[in-house]
Amino acid sequence: MLTELHIENLGVIERAALVLCGGLTALTGETGAGKTLLVEAIDLLVGGRADASMVRTGADEARIDGRIEVTTAGATEELVLTRVIPAVGRSRAYVNGRPATVSTLADITREVIDLHGQHAHQSLLSTATQRAALDEFGTIDLAPLQRARARLTELDAELATLGGDEKARAREIDLLRFQVAELDAAGVVDADEDHGLAREESVLADAVAHREAGQAALESLRGDGRAGDALAEAFAALGDRDPYRDLIERLHSLNVELTDLVADLRTRSEGIDESPDRLADIRSRRQMLADLRRKYGDDLTEVMSFHAEAERRLRLLEHYDRRAADLDSARVAAAAGEREAARVVGQRRRAVAPDLAAAVEGRLRMLAMPHAAIGIEIGNGPDDHPGDSVRFLLSANPGSAMLPLSRVASGGELARAMLALRLVLSNSRDRGGASTLVFDEVDAGIGGSAAAAVGQALADLGAHHQVLVVTHMPQVAAAATRQLVVAKSVHAGATFTSVKAIDGDERVAEIARMLAGAETPAAVEHARDLLGS
Repeated sequence: MLTELHIENLGVIERAALVLCGGLTALTGETGAGKTLLVEAIDLLVGGRADASMVRTGADEARIDGRIEVTTAGATEELVLTRVIPAVGRSRAYVNGRPATVSTLADITREVIDLHGQHAHQSLLSTATQRAALDEFGTIDLAPLQRARARLTELDAELATLGGDEKARAREIDLLRFQVAELDAAGVVDADEDHGLAREESVLADAVAHREAGQAALESLRGDGRAGDALAEAFAALGDRDPYRDLIERLHSLNVELTDLVADLRTRSEGIDESPDRLADIRSRRQMLADLRRKYGDDLTEVMSFHAEAERRLRLLEHYDRRAADLDSARVAAAAGEREAARVVGQRRRAVAPDLAAAVEGRLRMLAMPHAAIGIEIGNGPDDHPGDSVRFLLSANPGSAMLPLSRVASGGELARAMLALRLVLSNSRDRGGASTLVFDEVDAGIGGSAAAAVGQALADLGAHHQVLVVTHMPQVAAAATRQLVVAKSVHAGATFTSVKAIDGDERVAEIARMLAGAETPAAVEHARDLLGS
């Protein structure tokens, strides 16, 4: 739902701010006041085409900010969308203050805001949405067909990866055999092997120096005049004097620790073997592991994973004929299942299409299109079993050809056709679709009871959606739960447009103006009757 709209320097609108709510909101005002600019602003917000001519004279850029609520999986998220149109240069788009593309705005708002009138952003013009409307109206169960198609896609993908070209398959088998043999011979089973080898290489590469360092340390600890002698002299000096008893015990512990340390140091030092052969083996092994990492992965974990996958792929290709036959057989069965599911869906779509067309026609007769005819074209040939190609056709006048909705010339007729379809879907099972519907020109060329019917239809639609309508018809405006007046004024040679929410006497006065062009007693009385006040 669109909850706020802020506009700056768009056409004659210098600055406008709208706080919107649910239900039906009517946008009224004198011709040329700028009502359609509000729809234009929403159109820009949902990814419509921008033009520098939209920028207010003397301004550097136009800016539209909109706050919308998007519900996904039961959770509602609030987003702020922005469109900036400079007087010179390309337009810019933002989502929550971060740069975005215009197509991103369109993607975000596609299921939220729908415009009906002379604008291009009308979701019900697309084949996919028309097909979904037919399926919703007919409560058509698509799950079996979707599962069948998913299974076909899965089998086709596996057949494609299996390797259908015999020569290419033979080349891949040869390569895999070489790789598997190389990896088998390497026998890598420990991802940390290279780290352990690096430590051992460090010891062996400097074995002489390591052993000499150990011997030097031993000499420092146990040689003449060294640590051992110093401890013995300390013992002799202290004897068994009471003031030093605790220190004597510590000296004893230190002597024991020194004896153990000397023994360990001697063992470690004497155990260091130069072993040139072992060093050569380690270096050779480490080079091989480096080669494997270069070819098969960044580390040994990835090398081991590659080994396992290569073995799996090799087994698959070596048994290609059997696996291919199994997959071909499974695909034949899956294709038959898909055709049957498609036949059922297509049969159901073709059966309910006349009912939906008749229901929309009935609504159009209530909306001052008494001669309108609706057709629903399903499928474009004998191979289109499910009738996926769905097109809604409209003939607005007697003798005129049935044309796709996207080719209907009159914005008012198209908007009423959209309104009729929305009403039919809302009265069946649908409560989804775009939550904000914007109608412009929906009451073009009608009046009297037909205008009242359009107003009531929009109010009915407002029970399930947020509906905004630009209207000149007092009957339509009176049916709204909320009314906004767009007014134009001139100050110091410049034109300004303001938007104001009205209620009470102000609304009565505005409805009277729409009825008679002036606030006459009769018009006021009629306005009160329309508003039920």
